[in-house]
Amino acid sequence: MRPSILFPLFAEIRTLSGVGPKLEKLIQKVAGPRLVDLVFDLPVGVVDRSYQPKLAAAEPGRIATMAVTVLEHKPGRVKSQPYKVIVSDDTSMMELVFFRAHADYLTRQLPVGEKRVLSGRIERFKDRLQMTHPDYIVAPEDIVSLPLHEPIYPLTEGLTARPMAKAVRGALEKVPMMPEWQDPAFVKQRKWDTFGAALEIAHGPAHDSDLVPMTPARQRLAYDELLANQLALLLIRANLRGGNGRVISGTGKLKAKTIAALPFTLTDQQLAALAEIEQDMGSEKRMLRLLQGDVGSGKTIVALLAMLKAVEDGLQAALMAPTELLVRQHLASLEPYAAAAGVRLACLTGREKGAGRAETLARLAAGEIDILVGTHALFSEDVTFKNLGMAVVDEQHRFGVHQRMQLQSKGKPADVLVMTATPIPRTLALTAYGDMDVSRITGRPPGRKPVETRVMGADRMGDLIAHLRVALDRGARAYWVCPLVEESEKIDLAAAEERAVMLRQALGLDVGLVHGKLKAAERDAAMGAFKAGQTQLLVATTVIEVGVDVPEATIMVVEHAERFGLAQLHQLRGRVGRGKDKSSCILVWHQPIGQTARARLKTMRETDDGFVIAEEDLRLRGPGEVLGRRQSGLLEFRMADPAIHAEFLDIAHDDARLILARDPGLKSSRGEALRTLLYLFGRDDAVRYMRAG
Repeated sequence: MRPSILFPLFAEIRTLSGVGPKLEKLIQKVAGPRLVDLVFDLPVGVVDRSYQPKLAAAEPGRIATMAVTVLEHKPGRVKSQPYKVIVSDDTSMMELVFFRAHADYLTRQLPVGEKRVLSGRIERFKDRLQMTHPDYIVAPEDIVSLPLHEPIYPLTEGLTARPMAKAVRGALEKVPMMPEWQDPAFVKQRKWDTFGAALEIAHGPAHDSDLVPMTPARQRLAYDELLANQLALLLIRANLRGGNGRVISGTGKLKAKTIAALPFTLTDQQLAALAEIEQDMGSEKRMLRLLQGDVGSGKTIVALLAMLKAVEDGLQAALMAPTELLVRQHLASLEPYAAAAGVRLACLTGREKGAGRAETLARLAAGEIDILVGTHALFSEDVTFKNLGMAVVDEQHRFGVHQRMQLQSKGKPADVLVMTATPIPRTLALTAYGDMDVSRITGRPPGRKPVETRVMGADRMGDLIAHLRVALDRGARAYWVCPLVEESEKIDLAAAEERAVMLRQALGLDVGLVHGKLKAAERDAAMGAFKAGQTQLLVATTVIEVGVDVPEATIMVVEHAERFGLAQLHQLRGRVGRGKDKSSCILVWHQPIGQTARARLKTMRETDDGFVIAEEDLRLRGPGEVLGRRQSGLLEFRMADPAIHAEFLDIAHDDARLILARDPGLKSSRGEALRTLLYLFGRDDAVRYMRAG
């Protein structure tokens, strides 16, 4: 149960005074549905209204707050003309300008002969001071309602600054006095305030310098969030690995047959990763391991050899991938090795229906399938394994902790291996996968040649097409990647469909087309034709980012490369350089191109090390964007930035381990406070697992 102290914060936004259904919808869009979301929605700017000059000394262009007397109202002669109000102090005069004004409202707000305090931006127009639509107009006795420093919050279309700020203030008033969950000596050493005081300070900036992530108040809040994250991951890990697993020792027979069938020798890195996985499988604890390896580093074969160890012990294994394309790819690459080892392989995606699906499920339940490869269709309730011993999840960042547990619960206590070809910086690995042990396969597989990367402006499109024509005439195969499927009215991008038509005309060749809106059968047909060499050029959207393996393809053109993230560009480049021939990747950028995009393209030209690229991506884009801001696998932080607060992440990781070593049930007084912290940051699952465990 969520502690009662937090009930007020988990009330819905509509419970605030002045928030009706329309405003609630808009606020939800930027912050979230509950008061706690508003509390965590820190200001991104500040309006300083503390400049209070006399009119004669006022500097145009600045926001000023001033006391004036209302002299005269001058309505426009026609409706389209502005309504003006003349005001003065004892030094000069100024015009207030209103467009589409309501005269009766303004005469009430600004009665002639009365004093008023105004705040807004001062401008000079034809030697006259002007203020257009003042932000505040208050009577002198109401001056306390005019904030001299006004926090600015993220907004959306239809939501203005003042109701948003009022809602946040209303939510902050509901924050109760919290128990201290941090170590008092650590808080004292850092000179940090309490959680409540830090919130007040963070929401009350006076200057731009108060918005910096490393101010003491924001440090404190970031550390609270990071500690909640690390504690939750360790509790989930303890639950997943708690309870005895089963010892999977294997006989080595199937593994030996498969290795003998490989057309290459496993690298030292692959063997080291396999040894770590096998050591986990052989222990009595459940395995929960992340296998990181760059594009084409040979993770899949390592995963297969590990799955075979489970099959050797009479168990079943499952390999789950996020897209049907990737599932088919895995199936095609694993089939020859499974056949060599005499292992029964099957596939299950959303496409399998009716009698075929029913037959697969029956065989699975009867233990007649050794390894099942599939999409998230493997989560379906009707999917029952006879004896699941190992679950492998590919492209881990597309799946969350809950999905890992869901698959793993199909066979208790199954070992779990998750793989990603998106190299993850250490700080992100700790926040998203802190509940796992990590193995890395670094370096290039034997025989894999580096890909030559070139960057060019779209103004050289003619040269690029001429170069492509020569290469295709020699029998080369090429990808051409576009960011969108159809023209967007807002962003004029080269759409895949239009580009395919243009390239057909320019090259006089049949051009394949693959994008996310195609039916699966059409997509398979286009991919099959490209793989077989019936089409030499494949225009595609980023559906080909992962899992497409055509060794004969040697050219990758990425159009509008300035719009892609580094990790995505690296993944796309990894689609070529898979065969014996020299490969190239051409990144085409269009104007306008920003500084960050230039830095990304420079990084791509200078290195092909996925881990270096991942660290640079984190530096350039921040953690929220590196794996996709809303990806289920990567928790979105509200107040912490793992790139900036990396030092605190390390401390939180160690602190969480120490806390759970001393007080695994969180039963001490600090433990009780830490339970409140977990609920506050929405890590309810972790507390539930702790109870269940």
